[in-house]
Amino acid sequence: MALSFFNKERKRIVARCRDDYATQMRLKYAPYYHAMEAQQGTTVTLDGKQMIMLASNDYLGLSFHPKVIEAARKALDKWGTSTTGARTSNGSRRYHIELEERLAAFLNREACHIHSAGYLSGLASVSSFAQKGDVIYADKNIHSCLWDGIRLSHATVERFSHNNPDDFREVVAATASDAPKMLVIEGVYSMEGHIARMPELIEIADRNACFSVVDDAHGFGVLGKQGRGTVDHFGLNDKVDVICGSLSKSLSSTGGFVAASREVIDYLRSHSKQTIFSAAISPAQAAVAQASLEVMQTEPEHLERLWENTRKYRAILKSLNLDTWGSETPAIPIVLGSKERVYPFWRALMEKGVFTVMSIAPAVPAGKDLIRTAVSASHTDEQLEKIADALAYAVKRL
Repeated sequence: MALSFFNKERKRIVARCRDDYATQMRLKYAPYYHAMEAQQGTTVTLDGKQMIMLASNDYLGLSFHPKVIEAARKALDKWGTSTTGARTSNGSRRYHIELEERLAAFLNREACHIHSAGYLSGLASVSSFAQKGDVIYADKNIHSCLWDGIRLSHATVERFSHNNPDDFREVVAATASDAPKMLVIEGVYSMEGHIARMPELIEIADRNACFSVVDDAHGFGVLGKQGRGTVDHFGLNDKVDVICGSLSKSLSSTGGFVAASREVIDYLRSHSKQTIFSAAISPAQAAVAQASLEVMQTEPEHLERLWENTRKYRAILKSLNLDTWGSETPAIPIVLGSKERVYPFWRALMEKGVFTVMSIAPAVPAGKDLIRTAVSASHTDEQLEKIADALAYAVKRL
């Protein structure tokens, strides 16, 4: 009897997985989990067909840079494949410290800690410093890792309208409290391509004694002097407490970072479960990030080419009257408004050899279902012309 009951309960979980609507839609339309057979820069091979990658976050196109690849090879030869441990115990190496010191100096911060995933860095940047009884003010459109960090902190959360300083001001006024307060925003919102209205938001946060956390995964390498990011872009280095970000975008690696004052990073290393219990970043990926950081500072042509391509691509979209949600950065959505319109548009681009990514509600607000695209410095003029032709074809098909 007891065994039969437990089997019945187990089957309920299996049925939940089998009958899940989101999973059924993913399997039906198959827009995700595509495994490329080959890649060279912004050209990928999928099902034997060469395609232009228009959905990568390799903004500066450094993933195939000779200096970056050579740095990875040397690191493998010297250090092997992995430390096979967490930084707190047996996994810390000199190359971790070197990368952290260089990132901290680049970002004008006293200290930095790197994680094996950007998601972990975003999670740790909130959950490590906020706790029950605190108040967190969060832009409604922040990344999932930040929301998860808020949940883990058990702090009270107050949301304000996306990128809206006036609403932030009103929310703060309506929730006046003597409790410790935190502002959580992104520097660049990857789905929308919006740059945070940071001067106004940070001014309000500063006036109300809010500890500030900026996730700059998509601003780092794209904005600011030599790609120092959104905080540098606005000259707010002395006003923001924590900058977190990813190594998997402009730095063409994997992992993430948290940069702040030394006392804040020391606290993170003592209290963050994401830091204490996760394995260290691999030797090759640390070397890739460090080499990419050096290239960013010594070869400005990559950042210049990125913005040149962004202007050209935006002009193509404008000529086709496509809605880009007011994007200001190389992360440029094509808003189509419903999944019934997004799927055929995405499929038409695939037919013409342009790889993009669908994003539909609830991943985006209702009515903002979109195709996410992103420009790279590696896109050639010939590729941009092919992209223009593919977009025109997709518009016609729609």
